[in-house]
Amino acid sequence: MVNVLVPETTERAHGPRAAEPAVDHRGRSRRRQAAVAYLFLTPTLLFFAVFLILPLGFALLLSMSSWAGFALGDIDPVGLDNFTGLFADGSTFLTPILTNTLLFALGTVALALAGSVLVATCIDKLRYQGLWRTLYFLPIVTTVVAVGNVWKYMYEPGGLVNGVLNALGLGSVAFLQDPDTALPAVVVVQAWASLGSAILVLTAGLKSVPESYYEAAALDGAGPGTVFWRITLPLLRPSLLLVCVTQFITGLQSFALIIVMTKGGPGDATNVAALEMYRQAFSYGDWGAASAAAFVLFVVVLAVTLVQLWIFRRKGEDA
Repeated sequence: MVNVLVPETTERAHGPRAAEPAVDHRGRSRRRQAAVAYLFLTPTLLFFAVFLILPLGFALLLSMSSWAGFALGDIDPVGLDNFTGLFADGSTFLTPILTNTLLFALGTVALALAGSVLVATCIDKLRYQGLWRTLYFLPIVTTVVAVGNVWKYMYEPGGLVNGVLNALGLGSVAFLQDPDTALPAVVVVQAWASLGSAILVLTAGLKSVPESYYEAAALDGAGPGTVFWRITLPLLRPSLLLVCVTQFITGLQSFALIIVMTKGGPGDATNVAALEMYRQAFSYGDWGAASAAAFVLFVVVLAVTLVQLWIFRRKGEDA
């Protein structure tokens, strides 16, 4: 009896001790793997530190300073004066600049989303889908300067758009010279130019919808409209969210197309936040006000994105 119990007790006593080196070995292995991983991540981390974190910190410093853009020693701290100046009485930043920015982004998203859903649904039912997607994607690979100049000439009194209106018995419209039509005209161009990327995303979303859903709807006698509203559109919610968020951010940050087509005019009819930041920094030499406007635009973009995510998630839960 003793001979049986003693080895068992000894084995139990030495069992945990024998496992300890294995635990230490696994811990050292994990630390070594983590060190190697951070070593490989070092170039990327340095890149973000140099081109993202440092410029962000410098912009934050400038937003609370007065600087003309020359010697760094001329930076003069002014606290929150640049931010209060943006919303002071007589400032044009809130109205019409920030208002134009939101209207421009909202109009672009509405037109691009409606157009891309329609076109993607049609392409999904056609032959040679790759050809049609390529044709609609061409404006994306075309430079903004080329797109803006082409549409600028099309909007001229003797251009293609007014030629079509005259052929229909309507009068010519000074699209880019009239403050009431300048912003909607540029919105149409921005929406047209962004259709390609939205169509690609939505086409991929349509391909992920199981055919069994459509077959079941056909057996139940559902019509095309019912199938679209009850099956296609709800299952496209992730793709629609991606399109909405990306298009809204692009619209809020739009700059190149506006400076090519209208330069913010007539007056401030098409002046937006990104263009105003450019003017404050490079035309007026007020880098503090430009940096403050950049941070205000960042807050607006973040708020709009969070609202969109909240709305889509809420609808997803309700569905």
